[in-house]
Amino acid sequence: MYKIFVIEDDRKMASIICQYFKKYGYEAQYAIDFDMIKQDFLDYRPDLVLLDINLPAFDGFYWCRQLRRLSNLPIIFLSARASEMDQVYAIENGGDDYITKPFHLEVLLAKVKGVLRRSYGDYAIPLNQNILEVDGLFFYRDRNTIELNGQKVECSPKEFRLLICLAEHVENIVSRDKLLEAIWDEIDFVDDNTLNVNIRRGRRRLEDIGITDAIQTVRGQGYCLKKSWGPV
Repeated sequence: MYKIFVIEDDRKMASIICQYFKKYGYEAQYAIDFDMIKQDFLDYRPDLVLLDINLPAFDGFYWCRQLRRLSNLPIIFLSARASEMDQVYAIENGGDDYITKPFHLEVLLAKVKGVLRRSYGDYAIPLNQNILEVDGLFFYRDRNTIELNGQKVECSPKEFRLLICLAEHVENIVSRDKLLEAIWDEIDFVDDNTLNVNIRRGRRRLEDIGITDAIQTVRGQGYCLKKSWGPV
């Protein structure tokens, strides 16, 4: 069952669209808090986004660019703005299609079906598989990058593997052996000193995005990533 995320500030229209897609066997949800679009997107993990242009605070072009940093899922713009430049700008910012309001729901459904068919066919790949998120702290596996509140820092491969291993067991103790296994590779020799160096570097990378005292040493057992940055 495909999941549709509707980002539309006309609550009545968003509700009508969601109800219509549910009638045809889709899951559908619309954005409520426009300050939480990124978080809601990650929580819901949709297969396709329907995106208006005129939105509170930031427009649809901005949100399309933000979502493109998280996923390659299909994004269809829905807008009353009918100029060719708006349509060009939508595509240049990462959109897959553009539908001008007003539109018939049957046409919207047909467009969505077509885009889903082209994007997934019979071989749907789980979305956001390259992203781990822990209370607003994002780990981008394909870029060895971490991000908090818009601040980003790129890590070395070993630093990133160590940090993501800790993040996958957040608030729990991870043994030194498990961390050594996480940073091991076939090129460089890895020992306890290598682990100590990467723990120090991992702490510095977190500090670069404003997180302090998150990696704690548990004497005789290993290390623990504490959520010192708190929810965002």
